[in-house]
Amino acid sequence: MTDEPNLTHTPTMNFRTWIRSRFVELNAALEDLYWNQENRNSTAVGSELKSQLVSEGEGFLSKLSSADLAGAESERFELLGDVGYFMAACRRHDIHVTTSKPALPHATTIALQLGAPLGTAPRFLTAHMETHNPAHNGTYRTFTGLDVERVFLDYNTRSAFEYMRAADALSRIAPLGISHPVTSDLLAQAAAALRSALELNHELSAALDVDRFFFCVRPYYKPHPVGRTEYRGANAGDFAAFNEIDTLLGLCSMSEPSYAQVVLEKIPYLVPEDRQRLRRSLQQPCLLDAFMAKTDAHAEPWFRANVSAFLDVVDAHGEAAAHHHDDLVEKFIRLPAAAVPASHLEGITASGPPLDVLLRSLERLRDQRLAAPRTDIPTRHADISTLRQLVEGQQPQ
Repeated sequence: MTDEPNLTHTPTMNFRTWIRSRFVELNAALEDLYWNQENRNSTAVGSELKSQLVSEGEGFLSKLSSADLAGAESERFELLGDVGYFMAACRRHDIHVTTSKPALPHATTIALQLGAPLGTAPRFLTAHMETHNPAHNGTYRTFTGLDVERVFLDYNTRSAFEYMRAADALSRIAPLGISHPVTSDLLAQAAAALRSALELNHELSAALDVDRFFFCVRPYYKPHPVGRTEYRGANAGDFAAFNEIDTLLGLCSMSEPSYAQVVLEKIPYLVPEDRQRLRRSLQQPCLLDAFMAKTDAHAEPWFRANVSAFLDVVDAHGEAAAHHHDDLVEKFIRLPAAAVPASHLEGITASGPPLDVLLRSLERLRDQRLAAPRTDIPTRHADISTLRQLVEGQQPQ
């Protein structure tokens, strides 16, 4: 199977070729202008380059017909990513796209036509950057072509697949039951995948240039309107795997309103197959509840073996969540943002809310995934402590 595109010069292929070539050059040229000025937050330069970006992109899109938007679901999803990249770049460069008078009429119309039948937000999604970003001759789609962008995407893509590997292993336990000897194997696979994701995130933290990422990559993930609705930007958590792991382990629950809101809010930003996985996982019983219902079997060999393996997964998931919040978010978002003038803080987060609101939400998720001892939010600290004591041969307190 080849990963090279069909070279037929259709309007879709012409636009796709532009997105992977001239589009990248224009963005890179604008980033050079921003980077080499005293105030790197300002986008008040490069008007000619911006005009070229809009006129060229809209020119290609004006030639697309309804037939170009009616291919297989995978083809329509990839085209949505291409159109979404174009719209996100215009937002990054403050080429104003408003809800009252779209500056990108062709892009807006096509994005809405593609998003509705796919059931996704009509903009580029995280999956368009990572798990559904086909490489042509070894190069995948980017905004700028800068090394810092490739480093960020290389590591995040690998990490996303490790989370998916962990979620897949956990999802296979329910048909076997918690006492099955193979259950410990599946739990070990999940723990190994999560520790691999953590190691990748440590490597990302060491390899990624903070200022280049903050000023030249992060701004492409801003919220922006499509038609009359503003959609939030791409978020690293926009994969079902994170929530599959949360709920299958039992560390988070859809019965808790704030967590349910997190899950429901991200559904339009998931690829269709991820939405199906998420629905299936939410219908499965959680492992923590299943083990707590069998604590009278704590002396049985299967209980000690499988609970020990389960706690190893819990620890790995918590460690990865803590590193993401305490290192990556702190180093690459919060600290650089502290030096940004208030006038440039609007849209600083991909998720949309002000940074302090986002940080509190992420801290809450971190502590739920850690099963931390908090009284102000629901966590499973007490139940996890009970299982640890039973495995260690102690009497639960």
